[in-house]
Amino acid sequence: MMNQIQSKKRANELRELLNSYSYEYHVLDNPTVSDAVYDSLFAELKKIESDYPELISPDSPTQRVGNQLVGGFKKIQHSSRMLSLNDVFDRSDVEAWVKRTDKLLPGNMHEFFADIKMDGLACALIYQDGLLSQAVTRGDSFIGEDVTENVRTIKNVPLRLRKVSGFEQFLSGRTEIRGEIVMLKRDFEKLNAKREKLGEPIFANPRNLAAGTIRQLDPSLVAQRPLHFRAYDLLRDDPTEIPTNMFAYEALSQLGVTRNMQAGVFDSFNSVMKFVDEWGEKRFELPFNTDGLVIKVNNRAQFEQLGIVGKQPRAAVAFKYAPEQATSIVKDIVISIGRTGAATPVAVFDPVAIAGTTVQHASLHNADEISRLDIRIGDTVVIFKAGDIIPQVESVVRKLRPKNARKFDFEKELKIQYPELEFERSEGEVVYRVKGTSGDLLLKLALEHFASKSALDIDTLGEKNVIALVDAGLVYDLADIYKITSEQVLRIDRFAEISAKKLVDAIKVKKNPSLERFVYGFGIRHVGVQTAIDLVNKFETLKSLQQLSIEELESVDGVGKVVAESIVAWFADPDNEALLEKFESLGVKPFFERKTGRLTGESFVITGTLRSMSRDIAAEKIRLLGGTFQTTVAKDTTFLVFGEKPGASKVKKAKEYGIKLIDENQFKELIKNETR
Repeated sequence: MMNQIQSKKRANELRELLNSYSYEYHVLDNPTVSDAVYDSLFAELKKIESDYPELISPDSPTQRVGNQLVGGFKKIQHSSRMLSLNDVFDRSDVEAWVKRTDKLLPGNMHEFFADIKMDGLACALIYQDGLLSQAVTRGDSFIGEDVTENVRTIKNVPLRLRKVSGFEQFLSGRTEIRGEIVMLKRDFEKLNAKREKLGEPIFANPRNLAAGTIRQLDPSLVAQRPLHFRAYDLLRDDPTEIPTNMFAYEALSQLGVTRNMQAGVFDSFNSVMKFVDEWGEKRFELPFNTDGLVIKVNNRAQFEQLGIVGKQPRAAVAFKYAPEQATSIVKDIVISIGRTGAATPVAVFDPVAIAGTTVQHASLHNADEISRLDIRIGDTVVIFKAGDIIPQVESVVRKLRPKNARKFDFEKELKIQYPELEFERSEGEVVYRVKGTSGDLLLKLALEHFASKSALDIDTLGEKNVIALVDAGLVYDLADIYKITSEQVLRIDRFAEISAKKLVDAIKVKKNPSLERFVYGFGIRHVGVQTAIDLVNKFETLKSLQQLSIEELESVDGVGKVVAESIVAWFADPDNEALLEKFESLGVKPFFERKTGRLTGESFVITGTLRSMSRDIAAEKIRLLGGTFQTTVAKDTTFLVFGEKPGASKVKKAKEYGIKLIDENQFKELIKNETR
């Protein structure tokens, strides 16, 4: 977490940049970043000001609803303020709002009204005795701009309200209809396709185009663009004429005004959340863009009774679905070596929520991509999810680049992070690969390790059978071993019916390995058996390990920055992410079981040769009884077991630390007896 001095500097930078973006958007109608990027930076500033209220300044964008618009339009004061809504982001936020509402309306049953939140330009249509008399933009929520002539060109805006039995009162006096001016996705795509064909620049997104179009001074130009109005509110001087929000929607339909047909009334928190979840999945099918829903108290009298706090009504909230873009600060760039020997750079950044999940690393693909983006350690970057799945860095917010941002020298970092390996970049390729190896060779080594005794311990899957399976084209990654059949193996010369069945059965038996063996089997650089055990004991699930930050990993005993970076890089590699998904799809389910026993809390180091067992077997027995096996003597070591020809340095260090020395027979008694 940044201290106050750092926070002040960051807040000033954010304010300056956000105000610049706001000017581009509202005044110039020429935004240079998406709404998601603006919202993410805005949220960061809001968090800083929440942590340090003394840093709030009068010019902060958090202290006003919107920006004053300029141009050739007459300013009009709204009959009542066009309020903004408090944002909520998850189930717990909605539940907290519902509880506050219940508390403020004791003894009153109330319903909830919910509708899709449209992504367009807010506008109020004023009808006098049923005829359209004025259209006013939202502006700063108090005063908007008169855009009547432009709105009249929108074909679905009625110039006269329909006369329908039971709704005649809306054709007398002043009726105000509030809604959003949008451009439907299909119309936007057609317009851009036409412009592209003519060699004209295409528009960025429907919302910006709708906002820019409605503020054109020439109505004939507006008429050429297919804008659409969708209402979300109905106002009268006498509020009792509109008892509920649902009645307002029914009236809008009767009056001939377009409104969302997805809206509904709900009698409980759970039914509201069911609606939220449903449209979380289906919102991409809508004809217009949306980033969430609006949830209100349905009864308008209760809505008014709840009142307003600051700039937002208590009786309504805006549920925001997880953004598809966000910003974060790059803390490091680490390199992962994939199964083909390719060196893939991975950006590690502060955790950020995108499209419903929290991500903290993204592949940078190769050295050329780093150069193209000009990404540096310390940069603020825009993150997005390709296909809502894979997090990627879209761009760098260069105006927020700190003076100490560090360039990433790819070849230098390869030597630092992998000093024992050599890399080469073939002519015409963008990827650096491990020199002197092939994808097949690396796969064979990885699979042999995965099946080894300390990992999954798959009987009969030794070096020769691994080579045979890979050479036969039956295995292209570690997960493929769970797909092979006896019939496929029988086609390989070295196998007969019994040996083929034995191999396939041995693999099937290990479909539910212990999690620590599974993690060790990945062959993550610097992660030995004990480190895998320590990681699993602390975090307990594979999903948790996938989401850990470098700082969280460094909290594990024996895991330093180098090891932590290696773990993060492995889980961030797209090939490895796909591999884990493949394991899951094939029914491979590792389990976690905390090892406890009479050696729990005890740590052992072995020096010299044991006569009765190998060091690996001794380590396994220690772990099965809940103890920890260490390779080097440390202050927390409990026992030093010495065999034949013990190492003098380990014995000396153990004596300095006051560690108990035991011989092989004493060790055997320790792991044999039920009590000590």
